[in-house]
Amino acid sequence: MSKQSQRAHLFAACAAVCTALPAVAAQMPALPDAPATHLIGALAQNSTGAASLQMEPAAQADAQPGGPSLTIEQAEQLAIRNNPNISVARLLALAQAEVTREVRSVEMPEATGDLTAVGAHENGRITAGMLNNPSVYNRAAGGLTVSQLITDFGRTHNLVLSAESTARAELETERATELDVTLTVDQAFYQALTAQALLKVAQETVDEREATSDQVDALTKAKIRSDLDLRFAEVQVSQAKVQLLDAQNNAQAAMAALNDVLGSEQNEQYSLVDQSTVNLPPAPGDPDALVRVAFAARPDLAAMNDNFIAARRFSTAERDLWLPSLSAVAAVGGTPVRADQIESSWYSAAGANLSVPVFNGFLFNAEAKEAKLRAQAAQENVRNLRDTIARDVRTAVLNAETAYQRIAVTQQLLEQANLALDLATARYKIGLSGIVEISQAQLNQTQAEIANANARYACQTALAVVRYEIGQ
Repeated sequence: MSKQSQRAHLFAACAAVCTALPAVAAQMPALPDAPATHLIGALAQNSTGAASLQMEPAAQADAQPGGPSLTIEQAEQLAIRNNPNISVARLLALAQAEVTREVRSVEMPEATGDLTAVGAHENGRITAGMLNNPSVYNRAAGGLTVSQLITDFGRTHNLVLSAESTARAELETERATELDVTLTVDQAFYQALTAQALLKVAQETVDEREATSDQVDALTKAKIRSDLDLRFAEVQVSQAKVQLLDAQNNAQAAMAALNDVLGSEQNEQYSLVDQSTVNLPPAPGDPDALVRVAFAARPDLAAMNDNFIAARRFSTAERDLWLPSLSAVAAVGGTPVRADQIESSWYSAAGANLSVPVFNGFLFNAEAKEAKLRAQAAQENVRNLRDTIARDVRTAVLNAETAYQRIAVTQQLLEQANLALDLATARYKIGLSGIVEISQAQLNQTQAEIANANARYACQTALAVVRYEIGQ
C-alpha cells in the first residue's frame, strides 16, 4: 500500500472517529480542562488553602479546617513568649548576673555577730590540739567582728570584670537563642505552608484523574477505547490517592513541628496566612557587605568574644594569686557575765594583716598557666566562629539567589506542563493519542505544581536564613 493510500485511510478513520465522538460525548462527562496556575493565584491572594482543602473524613477530623489564623509574625511572637529554650537562656542570664554580685562581695566589708556562753571547769586549761588560747573562763558575751579587704593588688577587680563579661555573654546568648528560635519558626511555618500547598495539589490530582477515569470508562463502554486504557486510568487514580495519603501525613507532621517550636503541647490546627506576594524582593547582593554586618550584629559572636574577654581577665586574676593581700579586722563587744579573771565588761581591738604567699606546691603556677591556655583557646574559638560566619553568610546569599531564580523557572515549567496537558487532552479527545500520553502529561503537570510550590516557599526560607546569618 502506498503512502498516499495510508494517509487516506488514516484521515478516513479520523473522520469516522470525529463523527462518532459527538454522540458519545453527549452521554458522558467531559474531560477535565487543564488546571490553571491556581497555586500562583492562591499565593497572590495570600491564601494558604488550609481552609479549602477537601480531605478524607479521617484527615478532616485531625486537621479541623477553619482553625485560628496565624501569620508568621504572630508565630514568631508566640515562640518568643512560650518557647522553653528562650526561658532557659533568660534564666541563665539572670543567674550569671548574680555570680557577678557574688564575686564583687569580696570587695565589701564583712560583719559577723557572735553570742557566746561558756561554762568552764575551774582552773582548766586547753592542753591538746591546735594552738589556741589555753585559758577557759566562765562567761556570757556578745560582740561584732568586721573585716575588710583593703587590697589584693587587682586580683578581685579582675575577677569582677571576668564575671561581668560572662554575664554579658549570657545576655548575648539569650538574644542568639531568640534568633535561633525565630529561624526555626520561619522554617517550620514555611514547611507547613509547603505541606498544605502540596496537599491541595494532591487532592486536585485525585479529582482530575478520577474525572479522566470516568471518561475513559465511558469510552470503554462505548467500545471506543480498550480495557487497557481503563486500567491505566485506574492505576493513575490509585497512585494519586497514595500521594494524597502521604501529603495528608506530611501536612499533619509539619503542623506538629510548628506547634512544637511555638512551645505548645496541643495539636492546634492553624489556618496559616501566607503574606508573601508574587513579586518577591530580590535576593541580597554583595555578600562581603553582609559579612561585615554579621560580624557587627551576630549575638553568638558577641557572646563568644565576651567569653574570651572573661577568660583573659580570669587569666590575669590567676596570675595575681602570687601577689600579697592586705586586709583589716576589728572586733568590739561586751561581757556582762564573766569570771573574776576577766576584769573589763567590754572589749575592742583592731588590726591589719598582710598575707604573702610563699610556696604551695606550684599550685598557683599551674592555675595561672591553665587560665592562660584557656584564654588562648577562647580567642581561637572567636576566630573560628568568624570564619564560619563568613562562610555561612556567603552560602546563604548564594542559596537565596538560586532559590529566587528557581521560582521563575518553575513557573515557566508549570505553564509548559499546563499547555502540554491541554494538547494531550485535545489529542485524546479526537483519538490521536493513547492513555499513556495523557497520563504522562498529567504526571508532568502535577510534578510542575509541586516544584513550583516547593520553589516559592524554599525562597522564603532561604531569605529567612540570610536574615538569621546576618543577625537580624
